[in-house]
Amino acid sequence: MDWQPDEQGLQQVLQLLKDSQSPNTATQRIVQDKLKQLNQFPDFNNYLIFVLTRLKSEDEPTRSLSGLILKNNVKAHYQSFPPPVADFIKQECLNNIGDASSLIRATIGILITTIASKGELQMWPELLPQLCNLLNSEDYNTCEGAFGALQKICEDSSELLDSDALNRPLNIMIPKFLQFFKHCSPKIRSHAIACVNQFIMDRAQALMDNIDTFIEHLFALAVDDDPEVRKNVCRALVMLLEVRIDRLIPHMHSIIQYMLQRTQDHDENVALEACEFWLTLAEQPICKDVLASHLVQLIPILVNGMKYSEIDIILLKGDVEEDEAVPDSEQDIKPRFHKSRTVTLPHEAERPDGSEDAEDDDDDDALSDWNLRKCSAAALDVLANVFREELLPHLLPLLKGLLFHPEWVVKESGILVLGAIAEGCMQGMVPYLPELIPHLIQCLSDKKALVRSIACWTLSRYAHWVVSQPPDMHLKPLMTELLKRILDGNKRVQEAACSAFATLEEEACTELVPYLSYILDTLVFAFGKYQHKNLLILYDAIGTLADSVGHHLNQPEYIQKLMPPLIQKWNELKDEDKDLFPLLECLSSVATALQSGFLPYCEPVYQRCVTLVQKTLAQAMMYTQHPEQYEAPDKDFMIVALDLLSGLAEGLGGHVEQLVARSNIMTLLFQCMQDSMPEVRQSSFALLGDLTKACFIHVKPCIAEFMPILGTNLNPEFISVCNNATWAIGEICMQMGAEMQPYVQMVLNNLVEIINRPNTPKTLLENTGGRQVWLLPPPCSPPGGRLTSPSAIPAITIGRLGYVCPQEVAPMLQQFIRPWCTSLRNIRDNEEKDSAFRGICMMIGVNPGGVVQDFIFFCDAVASWVSPKDDLRDMFYKILHGFKDQVGEENWQQFSEQFPPLLKERLAAFYGV
Repeated sequence: MDWQPDEQGLQQVLQLLKDSQSPNTATQRIVQDKLKQLNQFPDFNNYLIFVLTRLKSEDEPTRSLSGLILKNNVKAHYQSFPPPVADFIKQECLNNIGDASSLIRATIGILITTIASKGELQMWPELLPQLCNLLNSEDYNTCEGAFGALQKICEDSSELLDSDALNRPLNIMIPKFLQFFKHCSPKIRSHAIACVNQFIMDRAQALMDNIDTFIEHLFALAVDDDPEVRKNVCRALVMLLEVRIDRLIPHMHSIIQYMLQRTQDHDENVALEACEFWLTLAEQPICKDVLASHLVQLIPILVNGMKYSEIDIILLKGDVEEDEAVPDSEQDIKPRFHKSRTVTLPHEAERPDGSEDAEDDDDDDALSDWNLRKCSAAALDVLANVFREELLPHLLPLLKGLLFHPEWVVKESGILVLGAIAEGCMQGMVPYLPELIPHLIQCLSDKKALVRSIACWTLSRYAHWVVSQPPDMHLKPLMTELLKRILDGNKRVQEAACSAFATLEEEACTELVPYLSYILDTLVFAFGKYQHKNLLILYDAIGTLADSVGHHLNQPEYIQKLMPPLIQKWNELKDEDKDLFPLLECLSSVATALQSGFLPYCEPVYQRCVTLVQKTLAQAMMYTQHPEQYEAPDKDFMIVALDLLSGLAEGLGGHVEQLVARSNIMTLLFQCMQDSMPEVRQSSFALLGDLTKACFIHVKPCIAEFMPILGTNLNPEFISVCNNATWAIGEICMQMGAEMQPYVQMVLNNLVEIINRPNTPKTLLENTGGRQVWLLPPPCSPPGGRLTSPSAIPAITIGRLGYVCPQEVAPMLQQFIRPWCTSLRNIRDNEEKDSAFRGICMMIGVNPGGVVQDFIFFCDAVASWVSPKDDLRDMFYKILHGFKDQVGEENWQQFSEQFPPLLKERLAAFYGV
């Protein structure tokens, strides 16, 4: 018996649907309460589907809304729908998928997919066969509705459709979809390609079996009149390029010709899809071979695509020159992500994890939608990296015309081109830079704001070259003009100039010292001028300046300029204001640079950080106990505060002791070290290590409580937490000396396990938000190369444990000596390396047998030292000669025959073996 609504109930539901379209917030609240009440009645969902599918007298928006409310209910409580209700909804969907209204068809399609994605594909076996069957209908609406639903199912459940759980329905579906590539309706052709496209990236078997037919059909649709069809064809070819390039290679010439046309398609969406092709092709090894002969056509097309479209200029308010007095709207401000402090070995280079580069490539992030201009610029950038100087003959003739063009839009695109090729074509550009850089510096005072802002970005891409020239030639004029732009009347220009200046600071480092007074005057003046969003970028520029010039900032006149405005902002901001994050990061850099110069300001800053940690912990505790009453805290406040405390401990050294003495930081640290969030633990261990170095007197009483926590965090699943915990243990060793003995067993086995792991997989690092530790290669490597070695910190800590407790650690020597040697040969001479090698020598003294099998690795590690201290050199000498005497001259000869020539030379020269 078919379900029928009660008339009164139906009227009530219709009234609710009408009310929910009201803009009034009070009405909306009433609607929400009413929905909650009605959801208590199981057959309320029957009314909703009834309005959607049967009540054709109602207007389309009301019917569609009824379906969307039902979709939300399905999402939230489908499992608790009574079976008759669920069956009625499913039946109605399938019976009405061919509704005359395209809005209703689309709504039913969404509803079907939502039910399917609740694990119902298995429980609704008739769904796919029926939808596929409906494709054969003579009625256009039925065919289109079924295809719309299938496309959504393919998007949501692509993996499931290719699994044994459903007996691989794709084997039937893919050939079926392919038949519709030739359908007379463009909408249906477009659905058919979109469905198949869902399975390319996963290399679904059913598609791979039909790959040639698929490609043949795509080629047949290449010149389709419908832009949506052309867009889907381009998208398919881009994905095939990634997963089945072998099938495209025979047709590559014609595909490239086709994509050249489509990249100029009058429909911008088609052009954008086609432009992705060049980005993807650039990553393929065959790129150079197949594309070289087409560059002459491609380059002008990409360059042309780099102009702002009229709509871009409207969206960017490109005609507004002065807007610095207009407050920012909150949605303009992107959320920032604080990177927790990761310990790297001092004096070793740490490589940024790519985040800086990511911002660098995006010159107009207010339009953060991906568009043809950005895609063309990105494509030119990656192709410049593939073809290097070979790109220039195609570009230089164009560039002249662009850079001096009377129309600002064209000139602006020329400057963007110059920035896009900076990385790949740098060598080839060098002869032209002495002329180009002054021209670009002139463009910094162009009357159009968008020209000024792109000039900032492009100049930052050539900062490395500028800094390599005598400072008066380009650095001084560039710096002078950029500082003027930092005070520009246009917010977009201020932002671009601030970012460009931060890049210049990183490149120039101490070259900026002579101009510090002038730089600080400008940055401090900007404080009074900037709106909200740019203020956050200004903090970054100041922090980067502190990182770049270091202790040179510690001059009374500079401190007088810089600190008052920073402290004023610090006092204005409330504890719960997220603007504290960038300010805390900035102060952390400043404190580390100023060292004792920060002393007059450290007390209030220190106190507030402690308060932030305390507040966050208290809020977290309330939330854990009463989640229904309290909100979860934003732990970023605590993380950033811990990192600034680390900066203070590092910068102030022993001076931090009194501050620690007067606070409960050690108690708070004990809680933070046990937090459930890895980033909190990561920053806690960094702070613990810094406090150990600065004022061990306060850490020592807590060691018995802290060591077991450090031990349990030696878990390489969270690589950055593990690294920081390991580093802190090493610092504690150096302070504890022989008193470390009771704790050795707590940590040693885990450390040995970590050092023996094959190099931690990259994905693991990405997932934990961890930053890999980058270390400079040994002195004998070619300059410029960087080796990554997360294992160096465990090796140093094991060495330090062995230094203070050789009897306890030496018995395990054989289990870690080889990876220990290989990871420590890759770092430069420094204090950490010194203490670690002393430890290994002492352990060899206790257990010489432990090193015998891997002695060649020990020799190699010893040879990586450039200038060990005299007493350490003596230790090496004794061990090498002791081994040689032990095995005898003849055996030593045979043994040393295996050495690479360089190693042999170094050992002979330094140690006479």
